[in-house]
Amino acid sequence: MTENNKPRPRTLSRVAAVQALYQAEQATQSPETVIDQFVRHRIGNIPGRGGLDDGHLTEAQVPLFARIVRTATQQQDVIDCMIVQALPESWPLDRLDPVLRALLRASGAELWMSDGPPAKVVINEYLDVAHGFFAGEESRLANGVLDRVAHLLRPAEFSPAA
Repeated sequence: MTENNKPRPRTLSRVAAVQALYQAEQATQSPETVIDQFVRHRIGNIPGRGGLDDGHLTEAQVPLFARIVRTATQQQDVIDCMIVQALPESWPLDRLDPVLRALLRASGAELWMSDGPPAKVVINEYLDVAHGFFAGEESRLANGVLDRVAHLLRPAEFSPAA
């Protein structure tokens, strides 16, 4: 969030991606169907519709949103494997809250994108998103998992020379 507490477009894109991945999993819909629904009904300036409080992400960047959702879906098996490696053994992936699972997949997808922002930026952005969804320990768990996944996907960013 920015100083005036207005969400940034890229942050809103990430929020939308988490929501879309959650919806795709819960409703067993294809990512393309969910992307289309979000673009038509939730992203952009839709006349007569409210803002973020009403679930509309008017400022979200569609290209970033769609890329995160597609990458998370296309690389889900690999991303899920890394998430499982980062989770405590007592927490299988299917035991996670479905929104947290979607958040970890979206952030994993963005970490997968080598041309994206630095890993620490991705982690911080998704922790901000996590705080918007959760008031409990989920954000702390997300922080630990994201740090481990970032080290797996972008080790050079964490080397002493970086």
